Amino acid sequence: MSHLTYAEAGFVGLLQGITELFPVSSLGHAVLIPAVVGGQWAQDLNVSEAESPYLAFIVGLHVATATAMILYFWRDWLRIIKAFFASIGHVIAPAPGTRRFEPQNTDQMLAWMIILATIPVGLAGLALEHDFRVYFSKPILTSCFLFVNGLILLAGERARRHHADMEAQEIAADLQAVSERQRATVAAGGGGGRHSSGQRALKQQHAGLAVESDRRITRRVGWLGALGLGASQILALLPGISRDGTVMVAGMFRGLSRQDAARFSFLLSAPVILAAGVLKIPDLTGPLGAGIRGPILFGSLLSFVGAYLALRFLMRYFSDPKRTLTPFAIYSLIVGLGCFIYLSVR
Repeated sequence: MSHLTYAEAGFVGLLQGITELFPVSSLGHAVLIPAVVGGQWAQDLNVSEAESPYLAFIVGLHVATATAMILYFWRDWLRIIKAFFASIGHVIAPAPGTRRFEPQNTDQMLAWMIILATIPVGLAGLALEHDFRVYFSKPILTSCFLFVNGLILLAGERARRHHADMEAQEIAADLQAVSERQRATVAAGGGGGRHSSGQRALKQQHAGLAVESDRRITRRVGWLGALGLGASQILALLPGISRDGTVMVAGMFRGLSRQDAARFSFLLSAPVILAAGVLKIPDLTGPLGAGIRGPILFGSLLSFVGAYLALRFLMRYFSDPKRTLTPFAIYSLIVGLGCFIYLSVR
């Protein structure tokens, strides 16, 4: 009978947290690593087996990863959620001279764009997740999908080059605008010491850059674009295709900078991943989770840490216009091709 050891849970949990945010497919790694290691790992960590305890483990990892994403962006989510409820209030009692169903500001529009973008992948996940997992979560197929993921990332980088100058100008303009607002704030008020002022200034800078990014996203993507970017996540039902990678690439084809595309991708992923985990909670609390809840908790904690650290790294990485998706593309191509050859001849 298959089970789940702490070593398996810890390794896969940490890797899941990192690869869920990196555009290299966490599900693809969850399928390929047990197959490459073989032995007991291949038996314990079989995602395509209907009654595998690995399914309960993945539920815990999804919830932990989504929690890390929400915690990292908590200020943004607080602003977005407040805007959503404000938009509901506007629908109930619209202000004079405004349309009932028209968002009143950037935050309200972003909130509804995220909801709209979540609908296609939510419906597809409910209808197709089981069949995709059972029929496509085979190691050989997964290695092929991971190779295709590399090609998708390269295509996105190729599209982004047409907007490279604009991206650099946007980043410079954002930094200048935020710096000017900070100087005006410092000149108008005081405050609590050099260290605390520096910490506050840094937080204000990050918040200001986030607001500028959200304005560009809502202006360039729009309702139809949000629906399309959300639908692109359906490809991630195929193990080896990255959810964040496909949204980033789709966003760059819509004219978003790599940084803005990454931000929208991460904001969009959190509710999708959390919903996928919550819907599968019965797998975790039911018979599939019996006897392995200790390893599940251990792996989930490491997944949380890995996801949070990965987000910190990636947000800094994509803030530099010189950084590209090419390293992730090359990784996907090499690992996908290498696993395909190894698993074919083994």
